[in-house]
Amino acid sequence: MEPSIILSNFVYAVLGGIITISFMYVGYKIIDYLAKFDASAELAKGNQAVGAMAQGMLIRIGVAVGLVIGLGLN
Repeated sequence: MEPSIILSNFVYAVLGGIITISFMYVGYKIIDYLAKFDASAELAKGNQAVGAMAQGMLIRIGVAVGLVIGLGLN
């Protein structure tokens, strides 16, 4: 393999990670805004149901964005 291909894939992976984390952050803030309760305060109190909801949402966003970025590398 050429070093330029390896470097470009590394750059794509890093940028993809940054994009994925930013989408996760924005998605969490949107859900926190739309929910009828304060998700951040509930998480601070140890509410496991809100934690499971946030965990599922972040996993779904991460998988979706990761697939889009992964397909873009091919």
